[in-house]
Amino acid sequence: MEKKKELRILFWIIVVFTAVFFLPIESIRFNTAILATLDLVKWYAREHVVLCLLPAFFIAGVIAIFVSQGSVLKYFGANAKKWLAYSVAAVSGTILAVCSCTILPLFSSIHKRGAGLGPAIAFLYSGPAINILAIILTARILGFEMGLARTIGAVIFSVIIGLTMSIIYRKEERIKREEQMNIQPPPEKRPMWQTMYHFFTLVLILVFANWGKPDGGDTSSTWFYIWSYKWWITGGFSIMLIYSLIKILKLKWIWVITGAIITAASGLLAFEFIENAKLAPLIPMIVGIIALSLMTLYDKKDSDNKEWTISTWGFTKQIMPLLAVGVVAAGFLLGSTHDDVKIAGVIPDEWITNLVGGNSVFSNFFASIVGAFMYFATLTEVPILQGLIASGMGKGPALALLLAGPSLSLPNMLVIRGVIGTRKTLVYVTLVVIMATVSGLIYGTLF
Repeated sequence: MEKKKELRILFWIIVVFTAVFFLPIESIRFNTAILATLDLVKWYAREHVVLCLLPAFFIAGVIAIFVSQGSVLKYFGANAKKWLAYSVAAVSGTILAVCSCTILPLFSSIHKRGAGLGPAIAFLYSGPAINILAIILTARILGFEMGLARTIGAVIFSVIIGLTMSIIYRKEERIKREEQMNIQPPPEKRPMWQTMYHFFTLVLILVFANWGKPDGGDTSSTWFYIWSYKWWITGGFSIMLIYSLIKILKLKWIWVITGAIITAASGLLAFEFIENAKLAPLIPMIVGIIALSLMTLYDKKDSDNKEWTISTWGFTKQIMPLLAVGVVAAGFLLGSTHDDVKIAGVIPDEWITNLVGGNSVFSNFFASIVGAFMYFATLTEVPILQGLIASGMGKGPALALLLAGPSLSLPNMLVIRGVIGTRKTLVYVTLVVIMATVSGLIYGTLF
């Protein structure tokens, strides 16, 4: 045993030394890829973590602690009616409006609460794939037929992939059904409407805090109007959260009001003194999260309130490191694309563009693979595809990338593997790639 340990240490010393010895620092492409990696990591930290992921972790905590196991089993459990389970899962994205990374804590949460593998996978795919904001943007920029094809494809995908996964792992599902038949869920501590009020208040804060400005300078659309008042709308839902914390979770009103005042004051100061309009909203969100965490952790009336924040921290510990590794890898290999910034990775963009022209099986398959591994923040896949189509990308491969890309990414795969295991993750990714390839071929032939 000791000898194996020493040999393992020697092996890694040799690997690291060799990597450093042959480090291609004289290569322009290598240095550009390093820059792309740092740029993507910085952008991800600024744009995605505080306003998007942290609220999502708290929403996942609500599912894990406040949503009763009986409710999860009723709608998503192995014994739930299939039409109900898959219907709810398939349209969940229209409500959540999240990306491939933000859906992960929610998926992990319902999976741990006993959801059947099929409905849970359908939920995992549909969450980012059928994002209503992305569907509208796709139809506006890439054409109505592309938006419609994406909508139909996403709904059908989620159901077929979920059903296929449940069939492949039917023995495990049968065991889960038998176990769940003997489960007697404890009575709910509060009416379901109260839990749903609290849950959807957090979801709406997440949605409007991340509402993006429409491209093209259009100032007359409803989208732009909502974007103009997004922080007022988010503030309105924050007032609803204050009500929920006091009346539903029964936290001390003086704590909640004090936390709200401090959060509002930090927001006013941030928007007044921080010139960068994108960084200013991060301050009140961070202050609000700290205040919420402290008041729930020190609450003595209801242990569930403390468990909510502890559960949120558990999701954060599980998911954030894997996402960090995935973002770094995606940036180095594929580059950084956001906000009119494009920095190439190690893999040249020309290779990708040249490989996805036309409507061959290979071009659709390659587009699916690239989409599956590349990270797309919510809505960013549309302008990226607009540029690729302008450079000669075929319509079929474009749809294939749209159906594979938003629901998968390298960071996303690493986290899914930690939840359901390597084998199931490989099957899931394979199904998504195959379905996206076939859909791209059909769409490219028709249009």
